[in-house]
Amino acid sequence: MEYEDKAGRPSKPPSPKQNVRKNLDFEPLSTTALILEDRPANLPAKPAEEAQKHRQQYEEMVVQAKKRELKEAQRRRRQLEERCRLEESIGNAVLTWNNEILPNWETMWCSRKVRDLWWQGIPPSVRGKVWSLAIGNELNITHELFDICLARAKERWRSFSAGGSEAENEDAGFSAADREASLELIKLDISRTFPNLCIFQQGGPYHDMLHSILGAYTCYRPDVGYVQGMSFIAAVLILNLDTADAFIAFSNLLNKPCQMAFFRVDHGLMLTYFAAFEVFFEENLPKLFAHFKKNNLTPDIYLIDWIFTLYSKSLPLDLACRIWDVFCRDGEGFLFRTALGILKLFEDILTKMDFIHIAQFLTRLPEDLPAEEVFASIATIQMQSRNRKWAQVLTALQKDSRDTEKGSPSLRH
Repeated sequence: MEYEDKAGRPSKPPSPKQNVRKNLDFEPLSTTALILEDRPANLPAKPAEEAQKHRQQYEEMVVQAKKRELKEAQRRRRQLEERCRLEESIGNAVLTWNNEILPNWETMWCSRKVRDLWWQGIPPSVRGKVWSLAIGNELNITHELFDICLARAKERWRSFSAGGSEAENEDAGFSAADREASLELIKLDISRTFPNLCIFQQGGPYHDMLHSILGAYTCYRPDVGYVQGMSFIAAVLILNLDTADAFIAFSNLLNKPCQMAFFRVDHGLMLTYFAAFEVFFEENLPKLFAHFKKNNLTPDIYLIDWIFTLYSKSLPLDLACRIWDVFCRDGEGFLFRTALGILKLFEDILTKMDFIHIAQFLTRLPEDLPAEEVFASIATIQMQSRNRKWAQVLTALQKDSRDTEKGSPSLRH
């Protein structure tokens, strides 16, 4: 009748179901909106005993729902409080880095306070600046040199795309292998660089930037050229630095002894690095070390991919960046300390696996590794063997190098 009065026309008679709902209390007892309805009027009423049973079941469901909702609300509140604490901590760290550390870099970077902040992770907003300062620029690369190398790379690509003769390319210093490396391998690797982010693939905002850095580097260091794994390193730098500064950091980073040994595939020196790693492996994790030996699992099976990409391909990106933070602080030794930390974190699991399962596990680590657990594990690793640190062990092995190309590197020195 109310509808008829307002609309000025008669309304349809309500259905039996509407009659039932008209008498219902629609205020939910819980935010889950669980509603106990009576049977429709056109059906026989429930027996009193059954109705009472259903009422009790309904009330129990509501109680359980409220408990779940309360638990979920508490979890969300804890998450919010943790996020607020984290944001406040990051904000305070940003102020410390910008106002105290960066303006006084030369005198403060090696202080205890700064080293502790470094370990906790550098705030993303200042990470690029800190990395650049820590990596340094021993090669004295300028923005102008980057522009020159990039221009040469673009000219090279145009020549290849235009189908220049092989003789012309070789006269310009570009062999058939150079052509394949600069065009096919770089193009293929860019499409496989952090595919989940969709920012480095064709059409993505950072595709051309990544292509430019990798192409410019092949012109800057034709003796090294492009090697698979470089794209991940360049991509991480691009996420934190402008293009030219990323190129400078990239070139200087790859010029470090460890990276140069791996990217130039210096087998002898790589084996020396593996041998040094196994010295500390046996020192820190003797049980797992023996298990790996028993299963003939050598470091190259899992270390190569970790070192080539500086963990950026193997670990979650935020965790990989924290690894980079301390790597920039401590140098190459931290890369191998990280490897031992990962092995220790999964020691109980790995000691129960055979060769195949260990290799599969280490080449595809879990995607949800908590950063704090990883760093807690790394912190327990001691990079000292018989009072010798990483650099001393590596130097001793280099001086006393042996022919190790026919098998695993020597483990006892």
